[in-house]
Amino acid sequence: MTTPFLDTARRVIRAEAEALITLADSLDDRFRDAIDLMKATKGRVIVTGIGKSGHIANKIAATLASTGTPAQFVHPAEASHGDLGMITGEDVVLAISNSGEAPELGNLIAYSRRFGIPLIGLTSRPESSLGSQSDVLLLLPQIGEACGTGVVPTSSTTMTLAMGDALAVALMENRDFTAEHFRDFHPGGKLGARLSRVADLMHSGAAIPLVEEDAKMSDALIEISGKGFGVTGVTDADGKLLGIITNGDLSRHMDGLLNLTARDVMTASPVTIDPGALAEKAVGVMNDRKITCLLVVDPKTPDVPVGLLHIHDCLRVGLG
Repeated sequence: MTTPFLDTARRVIRAEAEALITLADSLDDRFRDAIDLMKATKGRVIVTGIGKSGHIANKIAATLASTGTPAQFVHPAEASHGDLGMITGEDVVLAISNSGEAPELGNLIAYSRRFGIPLIGLTSRPESSLGSQSDVLLLLPQIGEACGTGVVPTSSTTMTLAMGDALAVALMENRDFTAEHFRDFHPGGKLGARLSRVADLMHSGAAIPLVEEDAKMSDALIEISGKGFGVTGVTDADGKLLGIITNGDLSRHMDGLLNLTARDVMTASPVTIDPGALAEKAVGVMNDRKITCLLVVDPKTPDVPVGLLHIHDCLRVGLG
């Protein structure tokens, strides 16, 4: 059953979806020129706009910065009262105005022209003040707003936001910006947890439970209980990993346990993981193998344990 509200919502969403398709089809070499300018700058991309365009500009600046392109939002009204000093000759300006005639942008446009700062204009009117002054013009299709009255920024702001995303992703891919780079800018929250490396969460140094292969099981039990992970790695005299002792191994060798050595009880060739691997991958390995710990071995020092990762370490940061 439909209602007037649902009919309106669907009409708005479909109108904006059609606007985005029109925008995608309209892109030309000027988009590439904008990318070239932004990539070549030695400074930052200064993103500016007023009103709804200002809100979108702020988001575009944040997206650029988080994907490897140094960027900063500058409010055009504040720019006229001293914040023009934030913009240097090594920057490039991305100015946003659907009409291209926002008066608040005037001083900022003039400043960019006076000091030869590259200006990328994002507008729907090429003949406007912004359009005519831009070194590179990113043109939005002149499409009616989805509000039905033609006065509420809807389709135009959606297209502007999408253009900003397109710029950010194109620059990101051009720079071979990977998930590992992305993690450096997003250490917090669920996203940061998903991009955490094993090395960020593992226990290392004296915290790793380890015994030599000829150690008595009484000593191995002390190591297991003392380190608190319920396991211990077993190494040879040179420190190379031979096996692991878990609760399952203890249960299987309960009879005469204290008369045995670590080598007698251990499971040989345990599952290990690289410290550079994503912690999310480690969780997958532990879930698949139905284990709670992974010994960490660096490929640069084969067979030598450099850490231990427990499932609780992953759960603590929101993985699992």
